Amino acid sequence: MTQPAFVPVAETDQVRPVRALSVPEGWHANRVAEQRYPVRPGGAQLGRPGPDQGYALSLAKRFEERLVLSPDEHKEDVLVGCALLAARRASIFGRGPSIFDLEAALTCWGALGGAPAGLVAQRRKLFRSAAHHYEVQRELVDAVPEAILRLSAKEIADHIASQGFESIIGGEELADH
Repeated sequence: MTQPAFVPVAETDQVRPVRALSVPEGWHANRVAEQRYPVRPGGAQLGRPGPDQGYALSLAKRFEERLVLSPDEHKEDVLVGCALLAARRASIFGRGPSIFDLEAALTCWGALGGAPAGLVAQRRKLFRSAAHHYEVQRELVDAVPEAILRLSAKEIADHIASQGFESIIGGEELADH
């Protein structure tokens, strides 16, 4: 609204002139952390983003009483490690983690019981300090191939029973699934 000329107005209250902004120039992704490609790079140690992945930790606590661990294993390490694997599984399908993702991750590592002795030994080695060390977490999550994570918990258990745990944890891709 304009101000009448006959009304005394303090200098600080007067309408200021408009400042014209220049037209912005083109933008380029040139900082270190910016993605330069339309597809996110993948691979070992890079992780897999997905929605609400922290919820997997809440879901993992529901399995706390059902864990079957050896005496020298810590339940926090197993729960965190399996929650991370469940979050990766959920991100493959483009959704947040569910209870089925946790069940599949725990079955994959034999934490719900009935695991072969070799799998338990492998789990003890890989899960040591998983609740506290990022490098251990990345190695643990990358140890399971994506083809295995696409299976249900029952299919994972059947696969372990028929072909052994080495085909799941060894990093080999499944040919028949």
